[in-house]
This record gives sequence, structure tokens and C-alpha cells, in this order.
Amino acid sequence: MTEFLFRDDSYLQSTSAQVVEVTSDGGVILDRTVFYATSGGQPGDSGQITRSDGSRVEIATAVHPDGDKTCIVHVMADGSAPPQTGETVSVEINWDRRYRLMRMHTALHLLSVVFPFPVTGGSIGEDKGRLDFDMPEVPADLAALEAQLNSMIEADHAVTSEWISDAEMAEQTDLIKTMKVKPPMGQGKVRLVRIGDVDLQPCGGTHVAGTAEIGRLALGKIEKKGKQNRRVSLLFA
Repeated sequence: MTEFLFRDDSYLQSTSAQVVEVTSDGGVILDRTVFYATSGGQPGDSGQITRSDGSRVEIATAVHPDGDKTCIVHVMADGSAPPQTGETVSVEINWDRRYRLMRMHTALHLLSVVFPFPVTGGSIGEDKGRLDFDMPEVPADLAALEAQLNSMIEADHAVTSEWISDAEMAEQTDLIKTMKVKPPMGQGKVRLVRIGDVDLQPCGGTHVAGTAEIGRLALGKIEKKGKQNRRVSLLFA
């Protein structure tokens, strides 16, 4: 198992760690990490590993191996030689990229408040994100919805996390907004992300501490992706 330091502190940019395994294709598993692994529509972090001799190795991304949510593999950039098992290293994320992803991820949680429909998919990017909704018709007054979204941002609601058991999560299915993506269960407990008094939902991703950090947003295209499926894009204004 890997200790996910980002769950308790999304702003932690680096840490020392020990290499516990090097996979057959050169991926590195550490005992602890600040790297978020690709999941829930959020891309894995990129960054660097600094070895004990001072040399640096680029990390292209981070993933969960074969769907194992208890472990994170740091994927080396092409041509990079991984450190050795047992070696003590330092890891550091590409912070500018991570912070933009954090801002957009929190923004998409707010988008699911403004558009109160079941979520069928989503994607988080550095400059834009999107959610797909089971939404038969596009709401008439999009300008009002965009204003509502930015009003929640300006209110600077605190973004916090809390934990409930898998059993409690199974009893509180009303908290689940996604139709196809299941909550991060299977480890005995589930992390909930709360945004002030406006939103509460299960999520394992990284978020800003207050909504004001998101910055002003603009609604992008709303595309029809099926009989009732609508894709709503969101951009930093």
C-alpha cells in the first residue's frame, strides 16, 4: 500500500519516500507519495524524483496498477532509468499544473450544483473541464446559471473533507451524483468533500481550500451527446 499524502494536504508539493517496488515496465511504487494517480476524471500528476546521488528522473504521470486503488505507480518519462528498490528518494509534483487541476476539480463540483442532474461522465483539464449530465433539455437562462456559479466562488466557501464507512456510504446513496463512476469504496472508508453548505459528495481527488481560489468561470459549449445526455464545458474566464 502507498500512503496518499495528498488526501490530507492537497498543497503538499514534495516528500521523501522509499522505493518499495519497481514494476516490470519500470514504474516506481513508493511507500508514500504526493502524486495523485489518474482516476475520477482527474489526470495523474507529473513531476520529478530526485535520487540519493542527486540525479533527477522525470515522472510523466501516476496511475493505479490494474485498478488497485491502494497503490500508486509513478510512470517514468521515456528513456528514464528508475531508482532501485529500497532507495530513499525525494519526489516533487509539477505544482502549477496540479493547482490548476485542483481549481478546476472544485469548480466542477460547483457545476454539479448549478446543474442538478445525474452526472454521466466528466473530465478535468488545466484550462477547461466538463461534466456530462442526464439532462433532457438545456436550461433556458444560462447567463443566470453562470452568475450563480461565480457567486458561489466569490462567497469563498470552505472546502473540507471528512470520512464515512463503506456501510454508511451504502446507506447514503443520495450523496452520489455520478451514474457510472462508483464512489472510492473498498478500503473500509470513503472520503467526502464538503463545500460550505452548498455541496457534499464522495470524492478522492484534490481540491482547493476555499472556492475563491478557483477564480472567475465561464460556461462553454453545451453539446448533445445522446438522447438525454448533454456535455457542459467549463472554462477559467
